[in-house]
Amino acid sequence: MKAVLRKIFDKLYAFYGPQNWWPGDTPFEVAVGAILTQNTNWLNVEKAISNLKKERVLNAKALYALPVNKLASLIKPSGYFNIKAKRLRSFLDFLVNNYKGSLKKMAKEDISTLRPKLLGVNGIGPETADSILLYALDKPVFVIDAYTKRVLSRHGVIAYEAPYEDYQALFHRELDEDLQLFNEFHALFVMVGKDYCKPKPKCESCPLFHLSP
Repeated sequence: MKAVLRKIFDKLYAFYGPQNWWPGDTPFEVAVGAILTQNTNWLNVEKAISNLKKERVLNAKALYALPVNKLASLIKPSGYFNIKAKRLRSFLDFLVNNYKGSLKKMAKEDISTLRPKLLGVNGIGPETADSILLYALDKPVFVIDAYTKRVLSRHGVIAYEAPYEDYQALFHRELDEDLQLFNEFHALFVMVGKDYCKPKPKCESCPLFHLSP
């Protein structure tokens, strides 16, 4: 299984090159982006992030002081903005109350205790929590998303219906816990999922075509 995962990574990396994820100027921006990207595409998130930057509120202190209705209006391009405003507020409450608004302080906590705490924040599920851990806090945890599940299930690696934890355990078991590898690999799954491994796949032109079972 390790050989299969490495082949997938090597082919995607050779095809796409380094992705330099996650796009964001600061760890806090990355964390906000991870929450805003739920159920939308990245272009919409960029518009919402741009609004926050124009208002000079893209930091924990300023965003925490912002009324929820004002926050919702600024992140409107990201969709489900009222729900996401509440989720951002819940995350900010967690960040301010536990780490005085500092992601640097949060990053000092061990992943085994931090991940369950993040999952306890309203609106933060496994994918969002792990995106924050990997991309904002530099913790070696593999992020699983719909693209990853689609690619691996179609190549006979693991059933699509398998739970998130089973997918993640596969990577943690078969690969070294390498921060850079996990970072690039997840980003590459997103790229091939968007370009080729769609609901209606473009298999014959996909860089993984010759690995098909």
